[in-house]
Amino acid sequence: MAMTSDIVNAPEGNSRHGRTLDALVIGAGFSGLYQLLCLRDRLGLSVQVLEAADGVGGTWYWNRYPGARCDSESHSYCYSFSDELMREWEWSERYPGPPEILRYLNHVADRFDLKRNIRFNTRVTAAHYDEAANRWRATTDAGDVYTAQFLVTAVGCLSAANVPNIPGLETFSGRWYHTGQWPHEGVDFRGKRVGQIGTGCTGIQVAPVIAETATHLTVFQRTANYSVPARNGPLTPEFKRYVRENTAEIRRVTQSSVNGHPWFINERSALEVSPVERQALYEAAWETGGLRFRGIFRDLVTSNEANATAVAFLKDKIRKIVKDAATAEKLADIDHPYAAKRPPIDTDYFETFNRDNVMLVDVRADPIGRITQNGIRTKSGAEYPLDIIVFATGFDGMTGSLLRMDIRGRDGLPLAEAWKAGPSNYLGLQVAGFPNLFTVTGPGSPSVLCNMPVAIEQHVEWITDCIAHMRKKGLTRIEATEESMEDWVAKVNAAANATVLPQAKHSWYLGANIPGKPRVFMPYAGGMAHYRKICTEVAARNYEGFTLSA
Repeated sequence: MAMTSDIVNAPEGNSRHGRTLDALVIGAGFSGLYQLLCLRDRLGLSVQVLEAADGVGGTWYWNRYPGARCDSESHSYCYSFSDELMREWEWSERYPGPPEILRYLNHVADRFDLKRNIRFNTRVTAAHYDEAANRWRATTDAGDVYTAQFLVTAVGCLSAANVPNIPGLETFSGRWYHTGQWPHEGVDFRGKRVGQIGTGCTGIQVAPVIAETATHLTVFQRTANYSVPARNGPLTPEFKRYVRENTAEIRRVTQSSVNGHPWFINERSALEVSPVERQALYEAAWETGGLRFRGIFRDLVTSNEANATAVAFLKDKIRKIVKDAATAEKLADIDHPYAAKRPPIDTDYFETFNRDNVMLVDVRADPIGRITQNGIRTKSGAEYPLDIIVFATGFDGMTGSLLRMDIRGRDGLPLAEAWKAGPSNYLGLQVAGFPNLFTVTGPGSPSVLCNMPVAIEQHVEWITDCIAHMRKKGLTRIEATEESMEDWVAKVNAAANATVLPQAKHSWYLGANIPGKPRVFMPYAGGMAHYRKICTEVAARNYEGFTLSA
C-alpha cells in the first residue's frame, strides 16, 4: 500500500498523477463526497476524486441561476448517515438555494477532511477497462492517467446541459446563457429585453426573478406546466429544535417513504371522498405548498381518473391567478397528467404573467424559426427583439453525463454502443461488459423520482458494502449479467407503466428533450423504499444477478 498511500495523503493540488488506486470516483457533489468518505474512511481504500469544477457541489456548483432552489425540504435534503452532522448543521429556509447548499457541502467536505483527496479543475475525458490487468484507466483533459480497480461515476443525473440547436444562435449580437452553466458573477438584467426559452422546473423558478429587474421578459413556452406554490420561508426556532431532537425519526421516514421525503403519502383515494371534501383537501395542500401536494392522495400517479381531479384543480388555479384570459388559457393548456413530468414548485410564477413587462409566446402554436442578430423570429415571421437569451432547457438527463465521457468496457465496447437502444443495466448500478464500474443513481434507479440525497446514500452504502464483501472473500471483479439486466429493464418498464408517468410524451424522463435520443423511460418508478428492499435482498443472496470472481 505504500505506493497508493501517497495518493491518499496527498494535499489538494499535488502534482503527482497517474498512480494506481483502489478506487477512482468521478464527481464531487453529494454522491462523490459520500463515496469518498465511505471507501476511504470505512474501508481504508486508496481513493481519488476527480472534479471538473474548482470546488465541491456538483449540480449546485453550476446551477446558480436567479431563483434556483432545491425542491426537497431542507431538513431532508442532506446527509443522514451522521446524527452529529444532522444536529450541528442548521438550515435557514424550507427550500435552500445554491449558496446555502454549497456552504453545507463545503462544511461536510471540511469536517471529514475530504478535499485532500479531490483534484479540482480536472475533467475525465475517457475511462477504458483493461481486462488483462482488471483495471480502469481514466484519462483527464490534461492528459493525466489514473488507474484503479474500481471506477465509480458520481456525475449526477442532471448535469449535462442541453442547449437546443436553434439556427442562427451564433449570429445573435446579445448575450446568451444556459441556466445549468450560469456565470458565478451573475447576470445583470437591468435595462435589458430578455427572452427565456423553456418552462420546466428551472424556467418556472427563474422567470419571476428575471421579471423583477428586466425591462421586458418574453417567455417562450412549448409545453405548459403545472406548478404548486413552494411557500418557501425561514425556518422557525421551534422547527430547527424539532430537527435537532428528531434525527432518528426523520431518517426513518425518509428511508421508508415512497419518494424519500420526510412525509408519507396519504392512504386515502381521491375517488373515495366527496367532491366538497376533495376540494377542501386540495385547498389545504395548496396552502401548505411544495411537493406535499403530490402526497395528498395515494392514487394521483396511479389512476388517470384520480389524477384528473388534481388536473382540474390546478388548471382552475391558473385561470384564477392569471388576469389575462388568453394568457391563462395558454398556461393551462397542459397536455400531460399532473406529476407525469417532474412537478415544479414556485414562488409567484403564474403571478409573473400579470406584470406589464412580461409576455408569453406559445411556440407550440408558432414555433421558433431561428435566432437572428437582434432576437428571435418564429415560423410565422413574428420578431421579438432581445438583448439576452436565457435557455432554461434542462439537461441530457440521466445518461448525458456518462455518454459524454468515452467509457469503454471489455473488448473496447463503448458505453454509447451498449446503450444505443436506451440505457440497460442492473439496479441502476452496473452494466454487463463493464466490470467494476458502478454508477451512482444511474438510469434504472429511483434517483430523480425521489429526494436525491436519500437515493445517493443508499447507492453509496450498497456499493461500499459490495466492495467490502469482495475484499473479505478475496474477490476482485464484479459484473452484472445480461440476464439480470434484461429482467431489471422489464421491471423498470412495468413499474413505469403502472403509473401515469409515461403518458408525458415530452418528458426528459423519456429522453424526449434530446433529438435522436432513444425514447426509454429511465428512472425506476416503483418507489425508493421498495427499491431499497430489492437491493438489500440481492446482496443477502450473495449478490444475485452479478458475476463475482477472483
